[in-house]
Parts: sequence; structure tokens; C-alpha cells
Amino acid sequence: MTGPLNRFAQGSLRLAAGAVVSILLSVSGAAAAPDVTPLVPTDWLAAHTGEDDVVILDIRSKMSKSGKEDYLKGHIPGAVWSEYPGYWRTDRDGVTGMLPAVEKLEAVLSEIGLSEDKALVIVPGGFDSQDFSAAARVYWTIKYLGHDAVAILDGGFAAWTAENRPLQTGDVTPVGDLFVAEPDEALLVSTNEVAEMLGTGTLLLDGRPADQFAGAHKHSNATRFGHIPGALSLDQDQFYDHKTNRLKPKAELASLLPASVKDSNAKVVSYCNTGHWAAANWFILTQLLGRENVTLYDASMVGWSQDKSLPVEATVAPAEPANTN
Repeated sequence: MTGPLNRFAQGSLRLAAGAVVSILLSVSGAAAAPDVTPLVPTDWLAAHTGEDDVVILDIRSKMSKSGKEDYLKGHIPGAVWSEYPGYWRTDRDGVTGMLPAVEKLEAVLSEIGLSEDKALVIVPGGFDSQDFSAAARVYWTIKYLGHDAVAILDGGFAAWTAENRPLQTGDVTPVGDLFVAEPDEALLVSTNEVAEMLGTGTLLLDGRPADQFAGAHKHSNATRFGHIPGALSLDQDQFYDHKTNRLKPKAELASLLPASVKDSNAKVVSYCNTGHWAAANWFILTQLLGRENVTLYDASMVGWSQDKSLPVEATVAPAEPANTN
């Protein structure tokens, strides 16, 4: 069965499951999830490995020039593996990188053992800004699903190994639990909603490299070059320190923001090609700099460009042919 009735039934089941979990937790007196900061240092994670209320998620993949083979050779003790993009993004209506169905994400997170009384620590490779953006996208997904106890390991797996901390080899079979989502719809925006925001004062932040923003190059799945009219270019890579393989200090991050962003309380839409780099900008703005009213556009330019009725601006001529499929 499909359609609104089925979606209503699924939603009812999730609410019922959530109620059951809440009752069970109340009866058992289960503790709340551990407090975590958005970026946790290796010292914190070393002190909490092996604890039942901390789930460690290793997301190394081909995107970070790593993957399951490297995970099996060595990983943070107790860490379970779930590559990115893997379960974390999906294709929908010809658009890549979209947020998967809530029910699918609930199943994935239940399988890896997450529940409301546990913290999730995401471990990227720790190699570059592209890799950090992967962790930020998973982090944003967990926040969207209503789970606040989530963090990214500062410096990723590379920082852990650089300090000669202990490693575990082989696979880790997670102990499943029950994760029930309570989606925060304020963190996600659709193409139609972005189109309605044009000219309303909403700040559109484009996290792609400057050449893509200008229109010289584009994502292979985008059908047009350029950016959403009125958008500001805010390449997420400028916030990353390639020498330390970490984000730059908070004060420096703030100094890199355009004045129009720092001096405005307007709603912000973070986008890129497929909501990947946009997640890094969202993370920096909201989780580190305390900016409120920031949402993420997961369809981004790939989705926007495919709707020929929507405007696109470019300031330079394309340096490559456009695909028109």
C-alpha cells in the first residue's frame, strides 16, 4: 500500500514505538545520553571507548581514499563501520544525494545500536575538507532525525593514529537497539520552498568552489552552470586547515564569514551540488558559531538545475559542455 494513508500508518507506528520506548525508559530509570560537544577531542573518545552509552561510527570510504578494507586492518576499538555515502544519501526523482526515507534511517541507526540514551561519535578519515563534509552530512542527518547527542571526532581517524592510540582489527558486529526519529523539519528545505524564498531576504550560501559558483564548471549531474540567483559564494574549503586536517579555530572561522552573514539575522539556506559541502557550512554556522535559523537544501544545484522553470545565474562562460539529460 502506498500514498498518504500508508505514510500516516507508518508515522503512527513510529509514534507508538516512541511512546513504548519512553515508557520503558521511565520504568527502568535509564540515564540520558552523555553530553558531547559538536567536535570531541581524541582524549574524550579514548576515555569513553567501550562504554555502552557511546556508539562509535567509522564512515571511512572511497571518498576519503579509504574504506572497509582499511577499517578491518585497524579502527578505534568498538567502532562499527558504515561507509559514506552508503545508507546516508539516496537518489530520488533523478536527483543525487537526497536524504533517505526516515524509516530507512531509523532501521540503519537501530542496527548500529543507537538509541535516545546513547551518544554517537562520527569518525571520518581525517584527510581533507571533502572527508570532513561527509562527517558533517551524517551529523546533520542525525540532528534532523531529532537526536542531539552526536559529535564528530576532531581530526578523525588520522588524529587518533597520529597519537599512537590503540586499534582493533577485524569487524565489529553492533548490538542493535531501537532508534525512533523525531524529525526537525526546520533543518531541511525543498526545491519549491527555496524557489518561494527568492527575493524575500533569505540568505542563500553556496558552499561549492568559486569556479562552480561562477559557472565555469559544474557537477556532472547538474544540467546548467552557475548558481541560484542572489546567492553568496562561501566555499566550505576555506574553513579547513589542511596542515592540521582540522577546522580552523573558532575565531578564524567567524572572521571568514561575509559581513552580510555576520550582520544579519535572516534565515539562511546552505546548499552546494548535492548537500554534501553544504553540510560543512551548516555545521560551522550552527554548531560552532551559534548561528540560528539555518537550514540545508539537500537537492541543491543538481536538483535546482533540473527544473528548467527555475532561474540560474552565471558570471563566466562554461569551460566544459553541458549535459542536457
